[in-house]
Amino acid sequence: MSRDNPSNADGTAGPSASPSSEPAIDRLRAILARLRGPGGCPWDREQTLATLKPCLIEECYELLEVMDGEACDAHAEELGDVLLQVLFQAQIREERGDFSFNEVAARLADKLIRRHPHVFGETHVNGTAEVLRNWEAIKKSERKSNDAEGAPRSALAGVPAALPALLRAQRVQSKAARVGFDWPDSDGPRRKINEELAELEAAVAAGDQQAVADEMGDLLFSVVNLCRLLEVDAESALRDCTNRFAARFRAIERRVQAEGRNLRDCTLEELDRHWEAVKRGGTSD
Repeated sequence: MSRDNPSNADGTAGPSASPSSEPAIDRLRAILARLRGPGGCPWDREQTLATLKPCLIEECYELLEVMDGEACDAHAEELGDVLLQVLFQAQIREERGDFSFNEVAARLADKLIRRHPHVFGETHVNGTAEVLRNWEAIKKSERKSNDAEGAPRSALAGVPAALPALLRAQRVQSKAARVGFDWPDSDGPRRKINEELAELEAAVAAGDQQAVADEMGDLLFSVVNLCRLLEVDAESALRDCTNRFAARFRAIERRVQAEGRNLRDCTLEELDRHWEAVKRGGTSD
């Protein structure tokens, strides 16, 4: 059972707490303990690990959004919101007697030292690729070689099924590549993309909707593979593209509104002219 119990009402660590070296963290933990304790906030007291899942996802995406800009205050605030989710989960576990936030931090510190023997030990490496190989080897040594049923552990283990689809595809491909299942260069996925396009067109022509969905998935998977081999993060690339599209579309809306018109009143040709003008940064006819 955890012995940490920071619970003073004034936001300081309680007498039975095992304080960290950072007073701000101790104060946060004490505030959370107060919110969750008798006489605390009804909403906070009702939360469980299950109810916090959507909160964590939302906060992570809000953090991703501000990371693309230069607003330091917003970045700091969103980092704090994500930290709150970590502390909140640790508080719930601590209440159950499972572990405390200090134990989480200690485990992380130990793991970082263990997985960086080239910094904290005597191991020598030549570049990032060797660092990553050593990291994977150390991870494997930390795990049991077999699962509960005694079956060998898959090379694809450790990729969460709940990841966004593009990110998961790229992670799975990277795992497979580490055991030699990979194209020698980017020419392979380029050819595969053309092959998948032809198969998609055949499925569309046949009117087989399930085949269309399957071939579309194959095409997307191949595009992600090309991204990986060209050292492009597929998730970030699509996010940035979507952001560019949204910014240009809003610019078109402003241009059309300035003419006293509605988008629905414009022809496709007119909208295309506005689109090209926005891309050029000029004005349409």
